[in-house]
Amino acid sequence: MDPESLKSLGWLLFWGVLIFVMMRYGCGAHVMGGHGGHGGHGKSDKTPEGQAKDPVCGMNVDPQSAAAASVHGGNTYYFCSTSCRDQFEREPKKYAAGSQAGHQHGGHCHG
Repeated sequence: MDPESLKSLGWLLFWGVLIFVMMRYGCGAHVMGGHGGHGGHGKSDKTPEGQAKDPVCGMNVDPQSAAAASVHGGNTYYFCSTSCRDQFEREPKKYAAGSQAGHQHGGHCHG
């Protein structure tokens, strides 16, 4: 193999591994509808003060910087991603019923 072919193969492997890692453990996990081993979602029932729990995946979310929000039954629910919000909006009763810790009362609006 000539040096140029080895260089091309090296770049191909580099980008392939990088994309795999991002899709498996990074934000791509949210895009693909799963949360893999990312960040310990749902491992604790306790929500830190000033945080809300995403009712779909269980991730703690800062309401001020949440990726998305949705109002259901007079409660505002905050989400780690638009994918989780979309899942919630398809079946809000499924997620809202099991997550009293997953919402914040009030009229917070992502402007």
